[in-house]
Amino acid sequence: MFARSLLPTLLFFMVSALHAAETQVAVAANFAEPIKAIAAVLEKTTGHTLGITVGSTGRLYAQIKNGAPFDVFLSADTKAPAQLEADGLAQPGSRFTYATGKLVLWSADAARVDGQGAVLKTEGFRKLAMANPKTAPYGAASIEAIDKLGLSAALTPKLVQGESIGQAYNFAFTGNAEIAFVAMSQVLEGGRLKGGSMWVVPQTLYAPIRQDAVLLKTGANNEAAKALMKLLQSPNIKALIRSYGYDV
Repeated sequence: MFARSLLPTLLFFMVSALHAAETQVAVAANFAEPIKAIAAVLEKTTGHTLGITVGSTGRLYAQIKNGAPFDVFLSADTKAPAQLEADGLAQPGSRFTYATGKLVLWSADAARVDGQGAVLKTEGFRKLAMANPKTAPYGAASIEAIDKLGLSAALTPKLVQGESIGQAYNFAFTGNAEIAFVAMSQVLEGGRLKGGSMWVVPQTLYAPIRQDAVLLKTGANNEAAKALMKLLQSPNIKALIRSYGYDV
């Protein structure tokens, strides 16, 4: 009787496994943690799995242009996905904004960054890390904020650039830079600061960091890719994304 009662459940998982697919996703570095959580939800609900490649938006865009076999691109801006549409490399009409990012100034030292960002005007640090503004939208936002604060001349000699926002975070996490401009998503867990200290950069100091997702032509017939695009627009996943500090 017990074995017979398990039969429907076993059949469900066997059918799910038969139809499960894998999709290759190019993900902007600021979204590295949320995509792991989303991948777990996707696998649990559909059986589909993600192959995840994380990097700067500019680097990932160049790889896609050069034929890298990605099915979905989760960018840190709107420009790169729109250009891929224009180039005929993305499915028309598939692009949408999945998140709007927030820039923060962060330090692994719990006492270093104050709630107003006044540390930027002091001599209390030697290095300020940020992402490369040419390849990473969060890096461009950092430069914009510094300019609007009138601190370009004072801070330029202290700047250390990482290829991506992930590398900028690592500079501060390891102490190679005392402070860093990073994405809020990198330092939050469950809606709370994981450690260290931060200043949420006012959004009046930089243009909105709208992040678009797009289905690439290579993923047009991939069921896992289509399922991911649909999942990203579901209420539960939007709530998850908000918990990392994004606006949705």
